[in-house]
Amino acid sequence: MAKALFGHVVAPAELRVAEENAILRAKVRRLEQELAELRVQHNAARDAVIAHELLSMAGDNAEPALA
Repeated sequence: MAKALFGHVVAPAELRVAEENAILRAKVRRLEQELAELRVQHNAARDAVIAHELLSMAGDNAEPALA
């Protein structure tokens, strides 16, 4: 009887929509995680470029700031 009630309450089209919704939510989570990882990589690369530029501006005769 439970199967009959379930089939009556939830139409196959609704089940398909719910399944597709779950798949899309999983895909969004995966893409959000990938975006976060790419942002970390981008920030690390940017920081490395900035550090390199600062060191190249200082040259060979760099002195400590508080000397």
